[in-house]
Amino acid sequence: MAASIAYQAVTRGLRWASVKHLFLDKSKSVRLNPRRWLNLQEYQSKKLMRDSGVTVQRFFVADTPSAALEAARKLNAKEIVLKAQILAGGRGKGVFDSGLKGGVHLTKDPTVVGELANKMLGFNLTTKQTPKEGVKVKTVMVAEALDISRETYFAVLMDRSCNGPVLVGSPQGGVDIEEVAAKTPELIFKEVIDIFEGVRDDQALRMAANLGFKGPLERQAADQIKRLYDLFLKVDATQVEVNPLGETPDGRVVCFDAKINFDDNAEFRQKDVFAMDDMTESDPTEMEAAKYDLKYIGLDGNIACFVNGAGLAMATCDIIDLHGGKPANFLDLGGGVKENQVYQAFKLLSADPKVEAILVNIFGGIVNCAIVANGITKACRELELKVPLVVRLEGTNVQEAKRILSESGLPIMAANDLDDAARKAVASIAKK
Repeated sequence: MAASIAYQAVTRGLRWASVKHLFLDKSKSVRLNPRRWLNLQEYQSKKLMRDSGVTVQRFFVADTPSAALEAARKLNAKEIVLKAQILAGGRGKGVFDSGLKGGVHLTKDPTVVGELANKMLGFNLTTKQTPKEGVKVKTVMVAEALDISRETYFAVLMDRSCNGPVLVGSPQGGVDIEEVAAKTPELIFKEVIDIFEGVRDDQALRMAANLGFKGPLERQAADQIKRLYDLFLKVDATQVEVNPLGETPDGRVVCFDAKINFDDNAEFRQKDVFAMDDMTESDPTEMEAAKYDLKYIGLDGNIACFVNGAGLAMATCDIIDLHGGKPANFLDLGGGVKENQVYQAFKLLSADPKVEAILVNIFGGIVNCAIVANGITKACRELELKVPLVVRLEGTNVQEAKRILSESGLPIMAANDLDDAARKAVASIAKK
């Protein structure tokens, strides 16, 4: 999520400071967990890069301490870096429930790798981006440690304002690109790519020069830039972000870390890539919702929000908060609504023990309100819904929808508008 905000900050002039409160405001009791689509472990991204001719560190992956020790010996490197593999940042400053501090360790002694892996594998690692209980580490990456004499930032991104991909780079790498964009925007460089031509030699060389590579390293960096763009196309990526793209003392340009985001609509032709998805760290409710083309995001409150459209979902959460309530989630129904989707949505919401009331807020354009109403009544009867239900419907076929609800004989509270709906949802809990 932060990476996409960074992209906006770079390409559209938005500052991270102006939008980060949407996701990181710790003064609020509500915690937003971003919906995760395809997300690869670090070693998987590095394998994709390596297979495309991008220069990365030599590495192995291990799932047992003995395998990690064997990998360290095979590397036969002067120094080895051992990294816990979880889908969260801040691993280096994380803490394991085994007592080990840090999910990233450097050593020159291969035998130490086995000892460290023994305290990582099977234990939970907690970082500032994980749940409080942490995430269990099932694999570690054992890689050759390389010295970095200079760090830069480079990314290939989709930019709607340019109607296609752009190259974004900065000679200030190894730090949050959001800070660079906010404090020294003149150090952010961009090259718009013609999708028919691809990255031209002059563009790659100009970006390499802007990143500060000189002499033979400039052409080497330009070659890496072109290979990263080829990878971007090959895997149907929406973003390939390398931070840092580093320069080593012995004169090599190496991609030390990478984040790749993918176009989920391309899953049908990227089956091998999507088969790499590690679903073990996904929220079970999100996974269940995805089966029915529902988008679910869990929050910390007690009023469930069932809406169509992400913007409407955020507005619903905000107005509940405005009236003194706390949203338990938002669940986005999307556009092509089917009655069974509505039923499954209620099934998910009613299964959450935190939910004490449900607010349905549907604005029907593409969505047929009558289909939603039929789904609501079916769910209420079959699931024997025991929490208060407030429904606000507006738009396509709304009169028929209201008739269905009013003649159902079910204890459904109708609302005239969103403000009325939020007030009634909050009041229904206060009466308990």
